[in-house]
Amino acid sequence: MKLLRFGEIGAEKPGLLDADGQVRDLSGHVDDIAGASLSPETLDRLRAIDPATLPIVDGNPRIGACVGSVGKLIAIGLNYADHAAEANMALPEEPIVFFKATSCICGPNDAVEIPRGSVKADWEVELGVVIGTRAKYVSEADALSHVAGYCIVNDVSERDFQLHRSGQWVKGKSHDTFAPMGPWLVTTDDVADPQDLAMTLSLNGTAMQDGSTRTMHFSVATVIAHLSQFMTLHPGDVIATGTPPGVGMGKSPQVFLREGDEMVLRIAGLGEQRQTCIAARD
Repeated sequence: MKLLRFGEIGAEKPGLLDADGQVRDLSGHVDDIAGASLSPETLDRLRAIDPATLPIVDGNPRIGACVGSVGKLIAIGLNYADHAAEANMALPEEPIVFFKATSCICGPNDAVEIPRGSVKADWEVELGVVIGTRAKYVSEADALSHVAGYCIVNDVSERDFQLHRSGQWVKGKSHDTFAPMGPWLVTTDDVADPQDLAMTLSLNGTAMQDGSTRTMHFSVATVIAHLSQFMTLHPGDVIATGTPPGVGMGKSPQVFLREGDEMVLRIAGLGEQRQTCIAARD
């Protein structure tokens, strides 16, 4: 099942993508794709609905972030063996955990802002994991049972802010629009194996990233179990699980985002994102 949110910023409605690629309105069944609506019981109820009975959404509406009211946006650093190699950094013994401000979440095709003073804005195609049930002190064997579904996240980063402006990585990770999310939340029954998903990112038509979740250092289950030892994960929390090689910082010479650049991101079965870079707004 592919769930989504459509409409203007701040006024998104819940929707479902049917087998013909048409957006269907779920407003009569749930208030939003968020929180309690991600529970197994609610998802089972939505699966039981015949999409043909839902209103078709006319036109070409804006697609918002596929999850609303995200409580925590947690990210994992250096989680791909081949990405660590391109960065000339050792693989960590435990997951590297950092946060992105939830205010940086945006729709999958919204413009990405280049911050004022930016000199090293970068891209990162990542598998997003959306929590569906409360997870605290869970085992690795039980971890995936707490997942509602998966989505694409672009962990946009400003490397100079991240690495040279002192303090935690959050400074380089949290500018407005630095977490395009979606287009869909694909529920777990439609993702056979989260550790076998091809993922790509192109910049202005040139392939930059071409990898697979097979090369994750810490699996999705390991990451969830690890995080749950330090914090309770709640329905609607999102985990960005790391990126494969091909980021701008790892190129020789390095390549960074500029106004007018276009990124296209794809993960097998999870859809496509397309963003144009613009100057930061007030």
